[in-house]
Amino acid sequence: MTKPPNLDLIRHAYDTVAADYARFIKDPGELDPLSRAMPAAFAELVRSADLGPTADVGCGPGKVTAHLAGLGVSAFGVDVSPKMVEAARAAHPGLRFHVGSMAALEADDGTLGGILAYYSTHHTPPGSLPGVFAEFYRALAPGGHLLLVTRVGEEGHQLLTHGYGGPAASFDCYRLPADRIAELLERAGFVVVGRMVQAPEEGAKRPVASFLVQRTGEPRAAASA
Repeated sequence: MTKPPNLDLIRHAYDTVAADYARFIKDPGELDPLSRAMPAAFAELVRSADLGPTADVGCGPGKVTAHLAGLGVSAFGVDVSPKMVEAARAAHPGLRFHVGSMAALEADDGTLGGILAYYSTHHTPPGSLPGVFAEFYRALAPGGHLLLVTRVGEEGHQLLTHGYGGPAASFDCYRLPADRIAELLERAGFVVVGRMVQAPEEGAKRPVASFLVQRTGEPRAAASA
């Protein structure tokens, strides 16, 4: 698919904050029971199906990749930011991380058993999401699962210039209603297995939605948003 138009800006932004990012992000094992539930279910499904490795796309410093590995999943991390990948490799030397884009995964068709997109799709313009979801579908094996976790709300766009303790270059953040995200996933060919929307935690403004979906058939062409 065509590279999302803001990819270079997102790479630069996360390279800028990489040194501070990890200390602001909780380890998944420290989260509340509901926030741990969907990743645990996802891990059990991909582990038991044994269809291939799991890609943690937008892995950042690798905390969630390591959490999946601790749950028995053969997981590796992918991030557009070289500085984030460097931090992940330093923190988790036993795991594999590489620089790459969720819009163009370095995986042959149908070779991944799972894909995790954990707070990583909200930088993608809504018009580019169908192509990203089609790429996820292409790379997953039939029967494989995708877990997407993101904040949801009324459709909108926000440009952030601070984050994670200091200046963060520019972050484009997009939000969509949960129903719209589910619709785009279904149009890509996925079947929604589970969906959970949590009320905003203390200090947050928007709820978090988790979508556990499965690839069941052959790849589809990317639909327009």
